[in-house]
Amino acid sequence: MKIAISSMGETLESAVSEKFGRAPYFIIVNTENMEFVSIKNSAESMQGGAGPEAVRQLSAHGVNAVLTGSLGPNAKSAIEAAKIKAVVGLSGTKTVKQAIEEYKTVSK
Repeated sequence: MKIAISSMGETLESAVSEKFGRAPYFIIVNTENMEFVSIKNSAESMQGGAGPEAVRQLSAHGVNAVLTGSLGPNAKSAIEAAKIKAVVGLSGTKTVKQAIEEYKTVSK
């Protein structure tokens, strides 16, 4: 399974970004082997439509689930349309790695 975490940086030790569409990066993790790739969120500085554009980026990477702090209404609609599971409520005090481990424990 591929999950994407909104992130402030490019590594598993980076803090989770509480904003989805305006997150600086997304860390995409294969939960089977913990291999990951970080992508710069090209929607971060968009005037409008950042959430749906971020969803398009993640869909192109075959993401099955997104972990983030919050989703705006447009991002939520785009995620539902893309059939990507969304988990919200993550705190910026967690690292990406901590968020993944918690998700793996809860989703078993």
